[in-house]
Amino acid sequence: MTPEPLSGFTPANVDRVIHEPVRLAAMSILCAGYQADFTLLKEMLGATDGNLAAHLRTLEEAGYVEAVKRFIDRRPNTLYVATQMGKEAFLAYGRMIHRILPDQDDRQS
Repeated sequence: MTPEPLSGFTPANVDRVIHEPVRLAAMSILCAGYQADFTLLKEMLGATDGNLAAHLRTLEEAGYVEAVKRFIDRRPNTLYVATQMGKEAFLAYGRMIHRILPDQDDRQS
């Protein structure tokens, strides 16, 4: 079975901010309704401090996440929350992936 052309899909349509694996994983966590501080995201994603900081900065600059600076027991702590724009971009990314993947019922063994 020959796959049908992907209607309206081009690599240029992919949201490059979300598409990178660490950012995609971070957005998955934050858009699932969770708020996470830097340490928790670092542990969950297995990222280094510098790598995660760069990816979160990219998401923040795109307006997809908001960094909330706070103190816990007199220690600085940064909490990350997905913005409405970030949630919408993440859902759009998911719809795009869903459009390009064949339905299980459409596959022939």
